[in-house]
Amino acid sequence: MKIQAITSFLEKIAPASLQESYDNAGLITGNLNWECTGVITTLDATEEVVLEAIEKKCNLIVAHHPIIFSGLKKITGKNYVEQTVITAIKNDIAIYAIHTNLDNVMDGVNGRIADMLGLVNRKILSPKKDMLKKLITFAPATEAEKVRNAIFSAGGGYIGNYSECSFTTPGQGTFNGNDQSNPIIGERGKRSTVDEFKIEVIFPAWLNENTLVDAVRNLNFYEEVAYDIIPLENTYQNIGSGMIGELPHPTDQSAFLDKLANIFKLSVIKHTLLLNKTVKKVALCGGAGSFLINNAISAGADFYITGDVKYHEFFDANDKLVIADIGHYESEQYTIDLLFDLLSEKFLNFAVLKTGVKTNPVNYFTPNS
Repeated sequence: MKIQAITSFLEKIAPASLQESYDNAGLITGNLNWECTGVITTLDATEEVVLEAIEKKCNLIVAHHPIIFSGLKKITGKNYVEQTVITAIKNDIAIYAIHTNLDNVMDGVNGRIADMLGLVNRKILSPKKDMLKKLITFAPATEAEKVRNAIFSAGGGYIGNYSECSFTTPGQGTFNGNDQSNPIIGERGKRSTVDEFKIEVIFPAWLNENTLVDAVRNLNFYEEVAYDIIPLENTYQNIGSGMIGELPHPTDQSAFLDKLANIFKLSVIKHTLLLNKTVKKVALCGGAGSFLINNAISAGADFYITGDVKYHEFFDANDKLVIADIGHYESEQYTIDLLFDLLSEKFLNFAVLKTGVKTNPVNYFTPNS
């Protein structure tokens, strides 16, 4: 099996077009046409992980964080990034990153954190706009159901938790073919009037629109298919940053901190003042999520869990919720399991391994007294 089969599967779950502008998700070293000998999933693709891949005869590393974020002008091994890239290239190890695109989908990084916490009634904390388009096309009344089914099969018609969504309006269409036309309905050089349906279907902006249009064309009820593609400003409720959900049962704030420490294996949690309230609604964002503090407050969260919160950003809680900084690595550590689960369930007869390397660069010292 080629590496491309694995990356294509991952990009169906988290399309590369969903990554943020600063990101560098995708294949970083290696070749998509290589035969894959095995996969190691990891949070970070460090040189130690590359050496682990070599030892275990895996030539593909699937990492959450890209080892390269910006362009390298020289590769001399002067830092950990260059050392990792050199070792990977010398040993034909492919490194693939699935970063903010995996952050931005419901069943991605934040979904796995919500799983660990047992949250229900989940929603994206900050849904994205400009993620949807609308296809409008026209078909004879007798062909409308075939058109809808073709568009649905090609990936159109999803709105939130609903599929096969469309709107159909009856009307009349006219057309007159010239000398080069070969009409399937009507006669060349004579205006035809046909009872038609106008069919409107929403589809994700990252889906190749030609796939949907070709699905309609292939039905061959008209020589020329009339259609419109319209970008929409609607927010896409299932795509975006962070997540908010509810605990099945309200709990004490101190007890919830204990739960966090146990689930995420924490020796320390930085947090704002406890407010002597129960915890029901929990917002979260894996990695560095201080940019969503106000979203969490607006959504009525009792707790906001993330990492990399700066000193002055803790003040933004303003006694409206509790901010808990559990650490960048700590908040995203179960992404390794998420990637392993996705790949091992899809590729049953293929070696998929989880890294044994702890790549967290942050350590914590606990004094004896």
